[in-house]
Amino acid sequence: MTVSRGNRVAAVAVLAAALLAGCSSAGKGAPVWTVEPGGGSAAPGATPGTATSSATASGGPSAKPGATASAWKVFTDPAKKISFELPQEWIAQSVEADKGTLPGAVKVEVKDAAGTYLATLRTGLPDAAPATCAPAARKSYVVVSSVPVELPHSGGEGTISPHVVFRVLQGYRFFGSYGITNLVGGADSKTCQLQNVVRGLEGKGNYSFSDVGSLKSFAPDETVAPAKAFDTLDQAADYVNGGSEFANVQRMLMSLEIKN
Repeated sequence: MTVSRGNRVAAVAVLAAALLAGCSSAGKGAPVWTVEPGGGSAAPGATPGTATSSATASGGPSAKPGATASAWKVFTDPAKKISFELPQEWIAQSVEADKGTLPGAVKVEVKDAAGTYLATLRTGLPDAAPATCAPAARKSYVVVSSVPVELPHSGGEGTISPHVVFRVLQGYRFFGSYGITNLVGGADSKTCQLQNVVRGLEGKGNYSFSDVGSLKSFAPDETVAPAKAFDTLDQAADYVNGGSEFANVQRMLMSLEIKN
């Protein structure tokens, strides 16, 4: 069935509003879709630090729009603190944790079969300071996709339950980013920065599984990648709803498991 451009955008608007009823500064609010300016477990016997085949499957190799890969595997770190699923052909590699992270912190980079970077999982992160800027510098943002996920987290002011999100921040183009977060974006759907971070349990540090740790409005002379850039919100909606890359990334992020 062919869906008109107008109907597709309207459908995305309704979905974004419904799914992200908890991502305003108060945990609830009006739709933010606007063009106005301004579960997988580690497979038994998995070898630590490697990705092993999983019996799960969804979609097919021809991958219709929005379908996920047909074969998946499970990555588990050497200490078996974290695990997540990823498509069979993708690459997950443990690398040295960032300076300033807690002892035992994990850092895993994920790339596709061609070696193109997709996301990084980081644990043991220090507390991040909230983004601050002059009111005139705040940019409008849109939550294109938001799905709740069960993960360990701390609450408090400025938090919601963890969600896997794809959000777009308006600048000279529309800049998009995916990740897991339990931090609200900003009041009145405007902010300087969208953080893809989950506030972890006390003593465990924060963690992030995303393409970029935080999304900002880039300047024309700045490198945008690995964040996304779109000319229109329609393009952002098409990336989320019509392509297999985001479908695979979303499933991967939602499969994350972290042991307390």
